[in-house]
Amino acid sequence: MTIHTHTKVNAGLHVLRRRPDGYHDLETLFLPCRSFGDILEIQEAPQTSLQLVMEGGAPSWDPAADLTMKALRLLKADFPHLPEFALRLEKHAPVGAGLGGGSADAAAVLRAVNDMCGLGLDNSALSSYAAALGSDCAFFIYDTPMFGSGRGEILKPFDIDLSGYELRVAVPSGEAVSTAEAYRGVKPREDRPEPLRESLRRPVSEWKGVVVNDFEESIFPSHPAIAALKERMYADGAVYASMSGSGSAVFGLFAR
Repeated sequence: MTIHTHTKVNAGLHVLRRRPDGYHDLETLFLPCRSFGDILEIQEAPQTSLQLVMEGGAPSWDPAADLTMKALRLLKADFPHLPEFALRLEKHAPVGAGLGGGSADAAAVLRAVNDMCGLGLDNSALSSYAAALGSDCAFFIYDTPMFGSGRGEILKPFDIDLSGYELRVAVPSGEAVSTAEAYRGVKPREDRPEPLRESLRRPVSEWKGVVVNDFEESIFPSHPAIAALKERMYADGAVYASMSGSGSAVFGLFAR
């Protein structure tokens, strides 16, 4: 089976508070983004393996620690009868860009194994497995705009019509922001002029300066190329522009 994955962007991201478990409560709107994606091939094999293919050579991380392999192990723990699988993952989505490429790949494995082996897991069950792999992983089970809360894994459908806009995404060359770096600098805030849900209900033409990503405040000074890219989006005519997630990708919404 061959699967073409895609990524996501975050329209608004509020970091509300640090939790006792070390994570943060947040609110955000996940939107599907088809500008980038990976190619995942999965088939039964004598033993489970992962081949990673990436422009510029093999990535530096251990394949056994990749989210796709973790997804397989998670299912295997509950379904020990599962066969072994050989995975080939061709990476095209930027790493460290806040687009969730790795989470998308892991969700694709969960869905593929569910279909190939007839596990009968519905989206709710699949999203529970996905949430154990990463805060944004569950979103990719649904592939539709979802409002995320908790760590980002508590999802509710969000009715929004962006058909009048073109979504453009760009990543500054040589820029990557780790999740650890992003959270070290962020300042959690519970007091807001307006809840994010309400801000997102405004017309997109009113989002600028209102629908905010809390990570920008600390990321932009240390990564001025990302800040410059956001300004370039506006200079090119974007109605709204923002860093996605913890960066470094920036997206803009342009009226069609």
